[in-house]
Amino acid sequence: MSSALDIIGPVMIGPSSSHTAGACRLGLVAHRLLGEDARTARVTLYGSFAKTYRGHGTDRALAAGVMGMATDDVRLRDALDIARERGLDIAFETSADDAGHPNTARIELGGVSGAHVAVQGSSVGGGSILVTEIDGMAVSVTGRRPTFVVLHRDVPGLIAAVTDVLAEGGANICDFRLARVRKGGDAVMCIEVEGPVGPLANKRIRRLRDVTTSIVLSPV
Repeated sequence: MSSALDIIGPVMIGPSSSHTAGACRLGLVAHRLLGEDARTARVTLYGSFAKTYRGHGTDRALAAGVMGMATDDVRLRDALDIARERGLDIAFETSADDAGHPNTARIELGGVSGAHVAVQGSSVGGGSILVTEIDGMAVSVTGRRPTFVVLHRDVPGLIAAVTDVLAEGGANICDFRLARVRKGGDAVMCIEVEGPVGPLANKRIRRLRDVTTSIVLSPV
């Protein structure tokens, strides 16, 4: 079923829903996963992004998202200047590699307190996005619904413990993905939910043994 967003497009600063709005949303997801302001940003662009990013404002949109701006923020047009004023060291490079989708970006952020995150995703049309990788692990995050991103150690019983917390909080899980580096190693759960989930649920998840951190991504 098509949503209003699919039909009329996103509320955005132009010129392009795919190259501007989608790019901004990718940057915003990376910003929220980092959990603090970025000091450095290294962005690799693939496919159509790599060929047309300056003309379509993709670089400005990505910079805006990395700084926490939404797609309709009027400051988006001046995001590169604002980044310099804030002391954000942001650099763009292009790659001829096949990233699987023509509008793909890889965003590596270093935070002001030393946090780090690497996110890869694509702008898939109409301002919609699909994040396919977080810190080297394969994920599938659309940004359309509240999403719990739980970094943890791969141990028996932890998935059940996390989903029990969400069920007790009244969340309806509509999509679940797990990726891991190796058995018993680092892993990430990406859980998209429907229905209101208060901040207590995430606090409880963070307190679970073998959970490194848990971040709630609000819809972008």
